[in-house]
Amino acid sequence: MFIKGGSEVAKLDQFKNKTYLNRDVTLELTQKDFQKMAADSKPQEIAERAGVKYLEEESEFLVTCLNKEYHVRFPSGEIYCQGDDEIQLDVQILILHYLNSAEGVPLQDRLISFQELPSGQLYINPFHGRAVRPLIKIFGDQPEKFTKAGLALGGEKGDKGDVSIRINLFPRVPILYVIWLGDDEFPASGNILFDASAANYLPTEDYAVAGGMVVFEMKKLADQM
Repeated sequence: MFIKGGSEVAKLDQFKNKTYLNRDVTLELTQKDFQKMAADSKPQEIAERAGVKYLEEESEFLVTCLNKEYHVRFPSGEIYCQGDDEIQLDVQILILHYLNSAEGVPLQDRLISFQELPSGQLYINPFHGRAVRPLIKIFGDQPEKFTKAGLALGGEKGDKGDVSIRINLFPRVPILYVIWLGDDEFPASGNILFDASAANYLPTEDYAVAGGMVVFEMKKLADQM
């Protein structure tokens, strides 16, 4: 359950700007879906399923994503983050998808691969290109930076591979980043694993997006070290 590194690596700067085919349209459609869901749901129930706070006086959800706290207005779906004037469209889309999709299912404490997600095989190539290969390319021979960057992003050390970091994308969406170090015979390899409950919180395509987004955020932190 691992992928070897190779020369065909997606450029992370391109990933940041080309995650969805048309992110503006995707965000607009996602907000409309959120508004439809909000019309038929109590915000307290949404908050409970997603494991987030709901501020009744402000009519806002507080959603933690990668060490940042985002405010999501109910029922419009508008998002803001104090001290962050411009929020990545990918982040906004993922947050709204999370609130829309969260079913409140308990974590299973059982790891699965991307292929085991519903229709995972359809998105496996983008997932490898956007997330797994960049993970190996950037951190395959820098385990210390990988660990420090992951911890700085709010993660905790895992017990898989030679080095691994468990990062909560959202309160109920843990993602495990695993690296096996290379040697004289074999190159470094790695994988990104999910809790077995993952399909109850986000669509499969979003995990391809989120997997690479986290790697990009770790790279930014590592570059500052």
